[in-house]
Amino acid sequence: MPHLFIRGLDIHYKEKGRGFPIVFIHGYTGNLRNWVLQVRALAQTYRTISLDLRGHGLSVKPTQREDYSLELFAADVYGLLDALAVPECYLVGHSMGGMVAQEFMLRHPDMVRALVLVDTSAEVPQDILCQERARLLELARTEGMEAVFDEMLRTQPLGSQVVEDNPELIDVWREQFLMTSLEGYLYCAEAIGGRRPLLDELSQVRVPTLIICGELDETFLEPSQRMHQTIPDSELVIIPAAAHTPILEKPLEFNQALLSFLARVDSQRS
Repeated sequence: MPHLFIRGLDIHYKEKGRGFPIVFIHGYTGNLRNWVLQVRALAQTYRTISLDLRGHGLSVKPTQREDYSLELFAADVYGLLDALAVPECYLVGHSMGGMVAQEFMLRHPDMVRALVLVDTSAEVPQDILCQERARLLELARTEGMEAVFDEMLRTQPLGSQVVEDNPELIDVWREQFLMTSLEGYLYCAEAIGGRRPLLDELSQVRVPTLIICGELDETFLEPSQRMHQTIPDSELVIIPAAAHTPILEKPLEFNQALLSFLARVDSQRS
């Protein structure tokens, strides 16, 4: 798969399809493979572009705290699109990737034709500040990433009903989680916890915006509703029986919502 050097950093990305560009940004401890079912559904109509954020997947894994922030992630996305000669796109971000998408949108509004925010927040998510998160971060420091995943599976089973209905997702999540570096895991948590709130600034967004959240995602359901209330031209879709990752848990329902939204945006411009 291709790599580009963006501002001196090796960034892994994937392109598939032709048409208007749609860019996918994965979440914390994910990678571009999170979007495989969306790429498969959209590549017949759109030029799909996905990337591994630094510290994740097959991209460079810096070891210093100052190399991780939402602003730097947004700058990496800009550098990738500039290198690929993409002046405008549909921008889709999941979880932390949705936070990166917000930063990108506010910095480069002329490059975003429509915005899709999936199980994310414009505020600091409370779960990143809780004692349980601190315990997992300490476990990562002392015992490594595999121990963290096993502990997460034992104590907070990623939406228990979802896992019960889709046991094959456990292996997918494990593989993607373990492709995140220790530093990426630790320092991205700090970056998310120290982010600047953007809710008020999102009132400036003037492009069509789709906000999607899993019905069972207790962390991001209310923040999704607040973003919907703040962004003028937005719609909110709640995916039934999905937790934090509807792109994998309920891909048919997610893709239907995404494709319907993009079709409406496309029709408004034709």
